[in-house]
Amino acid sequence: MDVTLTRTAVVRVVLVAVVLVVLLTAALWALQRRLIYLPDTTPVPAAASVLPGAEDVRLRTADGLELGAWYVRPPGREPTATVLVAGGNGGNRAGRAPLAAKLAQAGLAVLVFDYRGYGGNPGDPSEDALALDVRAAHRFLTEERRIPPGLLIFYGESLGCAVVTELALEHPPAGLLLRSPFVDLPAVGAEIYPYLPVRLLLRDRFPVKEEAARLRVPVVVVVGGRDSIVPPAQSREVAAAASARLVEIPGADHNDPVLLEGRELVEAVLALVPR
Repeated sequence: MDVTLTRTAVVRVVLVAVVLVVLLTAALWALQRRLIYLPDTTPVPAAASVLPGAEDVRLRTADGLELGAWYVRPPGREPTATVLVAGGNGGNRAGRAPLAAKLAQAGLAVLVFDYRGYGGNPGDPSEDALALDVRAAHRFLTEERRIPPGLLIFYGESLGCAVVTELALEHPPAGLLLRSPFVDLPAVGAEIYPYLPVRLLLRDRFPVKEEAARLRVPVVVVVGGRDSIVPPAQSREVAAAASARLVEIPGADHNDPVLLEGRELVEAVLALVPR
């Protein structure tokens, strides 16, 4: 066998592999936010058609966007507290309606909003953009509805855990519920794409554990024991960093009903209501 030809073939194979890796990396850099944010972009129905007694409200962001949201109060009584719900990276607020209904039945007022790019809202999501969006929701509650911070509970679902944790550092609520939080976005991305240099590529970081360690409010972390999207070990790390009460639901996966609207979840929120 000609050694020169063999070496040439090996070099060509290596070069092709390098080119493919470079192209894949470049594609991921350019398209990464399409892989992170998975919105249902269709407009949602009127609030009252989904949640009896709910109203459609508009949130105005600091950079000039108008976002849709639903606000619901408990039927026939004053709320014991108000919950600001920040959703995960998929769907839109219609998917959080069952949770809002359960919380309202339990005596809480609830604001469920969509980020930019979700639920027919204008704009494109990013880490900085979501920080603006959740602040618009917070301003609506504290300035328009005059709800004192001592009666506000922040609820984050998965990616939304990062959104409300960052908000809580600037605007401390009465309590914080983190459902399926990850350590940071690179950590959970590395679990999904272990063969790629995710930590080097990601522009959006969402450092939940780092920020949770600086919280000075009561925190409850709810984790599914068999979560296939956010490793339960990462949620436990966040709970430890925040000195939080940990509620682990054995056998529950990331999008199981028990983690979307289950009894344990509602009770965990109620445990944060000021007495």
